Amino acid sequence: MSLPRRAWRSPVVVLAAGYAAGAVPFSNIAARRARGVDLRAVGTGTVSGTALYRVAGFGPLALAGIFDVAKGAVGPLLAGRDRPVLAAASGGLAVAGHNWSPFLAGAGGRGVSTAMGALAPQQPAGALFLLAGLSLGRVGGESAVGVLIADLAMVPLLSRLGGRRGRLAGGAVVLPMVLKRLLGNARPRGAGPAVYLWRLVLDRDRPSPDPAA
Repeated sequence: MSLPRRAWRSPVVVLAAGYAAGAVPFSNIAARRARGVDLRAVGTGTVSGTALYRVAGFGPLALAGIFDVAKGAVGPLLAGRDRPVLAAASGGLAVAGHNWSPFLAGAGGRGVSTAMGALAPQQPAGALFLLAGLSLGRVGGESAVGVLIADLAMVPLLSRLGGRRGRLAGGAVVLPMVLKRLLGNARPRGAGPAVYLWRLVLDRDRPSPDPAA
């Protein structure tokens, strides 16, 4: 028995659907099916497109990437353009679900692809801006830096382009992405502000290939 249309648009369903969709770890599923590898046990332990590419190549990366973007759009699409607060919250929950997936015991990725999907229905300029930051960062050899610049500029940019709607949508996805950079996948080995500054800027604890995705 299917839910009536009105039920699908209820705030509880929208928020739950956004989070649940975001939590599905498509990159890890693809890595397991293609190579029998759990990405949590590879490199930095980040369940990301970058880790998937290193393990399984471009084909699985492209397929998982499509699903990672699409899952971010589930909540905002259900919310509709008439409820910007709900759309923003569901998009932010999708990124949080991706970053700390209950299906991976709290592990996850960095939420970039999912954030693009969350922004696309309501604030497509934000999705393109985030993609540009990721792409330019990769060209320069540090996608983490490119994404950080896009994160820091996201709310002012979308506020200018979309007013309150833009601020809500941008802030909702940037917050879990920045928190994931700071918290990482495990507690840092050292202590002090330098450790967290390194995480914030380069998204890792020590020199190594960047894990952003």
